[in-house]
Amino acid sequence: MSSFRFMWELIRYRSGWYTLNTLAWTLIYLMPIIPGLITKAFFDSLTLDSAALVGTWGLIALLIGAALARCGIVFIGFITDVQFRFRMGMLLRRNLLEHILKRPGARSIPCSPGEALSYFRDDVDQTEEAVSWSVDVFGMLCFAAVSCIILIRIDAQMTLLVFLPLIVVVILAQLATSRLQKYRAASREATANVTGAISEMFGNVQAIQVAGAEKRVIDRFRKLNDARRETMLKDKLINEGLNSVFSNSVNLGTGLILLLAGAKMRAGTFTVGDFSLFVYYLTFVTQFISNFGKFLTYYKQMGVAKNRLTDMLQGASGRLLTAAKPLYLRTDIPEDHAAGATNDAPTEGGRLYTLKAQGLSFRYPATGRGIADIALELKRGSFTVITGPIGSGKTTLVRTLLGLLPPDSGTVWWNGGKVEDAGEFFVPPRSAYTAQIPRLYSDTLRDNILMGHADRAGQLRRALHTAVLDNDLAHLENGLDTVIGPRGVKLSGGQAQRTAAARMLVRDSELYVFDDLSSALDVDTERLLWERLFREHREATCLVVSHRKAALSRADHIVLLGDGRVEAEGKADKLLAESETFRRLWHGDES
Repeated sequence: MSSFRFMWELIRYRSGWYTLNTLAWTLIYLMPIIPGLITKAFFDSLTLDSAALVGTWGLIALLIGAALARCGIVFIGFITDVQFRFRMGMLLRRNLLEHILKRPGARSIPCSPGEALSYFRDDVDQTEEAVSWSVDVFGMLCFAAVSCIILIRIDAQMTLLVFLPLIVVVILAQLATSRLQKYRAASREATANVTGAISEMFGNVQAIQVAGAEKRVIDRFRKLNDARRETMLKDKLINEGLNSVFSNSVNLGTGLILLLAGAKMRAGTFTVGDFSLFVYYLTFVTQFISNFGKFLTYYKQMGVAKNRLTDMLQGASGRLLTAAKPLYLRTDIPEDHAAGATNDAPTEGGRLYTLKAQGLSFRYPATGRGIADIALELKRGSFTVITGPIGSGKTTLVRTLLGLLPPDSGTVWWNGGKVEDAGEFFVPPRSAYTAQIPRLYSDTLRDNILMGHADRAGQLRRALHTAVLDNDLAHLENGLDTVIGPRGVKLSGGQAQRTAAARMLVRDSELYVFDDLSSALDVDTERLLWERLFREHREATCLVVSHRKAALSRADHIVLLGDGRVEAEGKADKLLAESETFRRLWHGDES
């Protein structure tokens, strides 16, 4: 998608606000026409052969009235500009974030989280700047056109000298385009590298300390900052250089006008009122010339920002960035949208009766490891356990099934209906998932569990009970309102896993997927958790990754993986009799 098309799609998103904004700022830029004519009339009235229609005080009152009217329209212009500009920025961030959240986990973003923040912040701001300046350029262009007509009627030669610098500005801006884009791209990349390094350092403080790598990390950070400083200096220099050219070309035109005006006034072909009108309009014309050059600069920089934002889509159409989506600025987010609900399930009511997967395969590009040709079938109310040695593909299997990893091949059926997009399909209330490593936030325990979900009919209380977390609340300082710190550092490993389980259970889904939930739980807590789950969610279908006896002994069906393939399957007693690998797992030897 071209830069012009990109900007046009953003304008169309809220064309009403853009039109109002353009109208307001066009009036703002056109209003100096009137004071200029009043000023001309005032100075012409001072000569012997002309007289003003109104007195001096009348002219002063007209000037004050024009100034007050312009102030009022400027106030309206700021309102319309804010209403349009920030809606546009929010749309870009909303669409980009939505696309990232729907991508399979392995391909969600092509860069570090720190770099992604730079894309969200700097490149969206750059786009806002360019589109917002298009309004100013249109308004100033209207002023230039009207003032040009007025000035040509007075003196065509003088008028040509006023607008000649504009031609110089346009030519220079076009000549500098490629180098400007090059330096802006390098500056953005260097800034993203620094932001990414900061994110990595904060996320790996303990690893850096344990390895004694503080000096090496700081040296690397210093080199990244030096590179950023160098690229930003080049970017700043070329921008300031262009601005200097713009300003100096305008000043050159101003000098020529003053010299020519003096000669014409001595010849008697140019009145004092004409001179005052040229000088008055010259201020606004020079502003237009300078700002037009700035707009061209912003437009080229927007092209760089657009390319970077499109790169975040990883091959998807750039039109996703500008797709019209609701922002819910004055209304609450609809409940079904907030809950992440998608299209209706293939069967009435969305209840799960059978879930089948056939030929499911995925290989990590870097290592070639993964899963191959997996067949799986789950029935309503069943408890299926996936087990196997470390590295056999257990987590890869459930993540591929749920669309968190993009399958290389295979098909999934829900009640006989083919699932076209597993990543969008397997969300609450159809499916809920607890990862091997719980993802917790520096927020209250309540918000970590609900995460925007409404607590209906005691769902939170039941989820806490089922996850064996209710007794732990008494030992937390503020109970459910306790802030658990970054990544849940104030909780033990078992409490963190049970918090993630409660987050899943509070959503009352048809399918629960547990990825090694019990790895940090003691035997009694794990036994109690499964007992409560079976008792309080009798019809729920569970898919569990585990090698613990408490889960294996309760399983209706066990799938034993080896090197990414199904090695054996059945109940525990059958596998104990037939599989040496399973016997080693049962007795705690995974070697």
